[in-house]
Amino acid sequence: MPAAFSHRTSAASTDARRPAANPWAVDLRELGRRAGAMLELERTLPAPAGWRVELIGVPEGAQVELRLRLESVMEGVLVSGEADVPVVGSCARCLEPVADTLELDLQELFAYSGSTTEATSEEDEVRRIEGDHLDLEPMVRDAVVLALPLAPVCADDCRGLCVGCGQRLDDLPPDHTHEVIDPRWAGLADRFDTSSGAPGDDNTEEN
Repeated sequence: MPAAFSHRTSAASTDARRPAANPWAVDLRELGRRAGAMLELERTLPAPAGWRVELIGVPEGAQVELRLRLESVMEGVLVSGEADVPVVGSCARCLEPVADTLELDLQELFAYSGSTTEATSEEDEVRRIEGDHLDLEPMVRDAVVLALPLAPVCADDCRGLCVGCGQRLDDLPPDHTHEVIDPRWAGLADRFDTSSGAPGDDNTEEN
């Protein structure tokens, strides 16, 4: 019995190490290498962590919808299609929560190992096919991060926050203001405030 348990554990561990265990990996054996062969793919996959910029990003585990076409070409596999990606963050002007869905167009060539494209390209210039699998995650991640706004807004006409009290200007009345004292006169104003009761005190002393 212990030997059988050990065998099952080893097999499960081997499966976990296969590229197919990655939900973003695509098995290319069904597509084959014949130029012109095509495979249409629709998947809904969980977003990994780290797809974000400072104020907005994709929540980890959010559902990313992919509609892709994989086409076998001489140098590798051409992947094209669309992705719908939910994003959440904060308005850069008023810090209110914002939510949206990015609709992205995708197109990328994944090169076969040993192909001319792979041999003549730098490592970061072309995506590569590993064995019988390609990983869609880096392609979609790069497209998402490039599409994320550095300064997202809750509305194009958002007026931001009041510099005096920090409240959202769109929630305040149109005549909302704060008294602003010229700093050159601030010291004099303070003296008037602290001495406002002085005349009365003098009268008391005279009596």
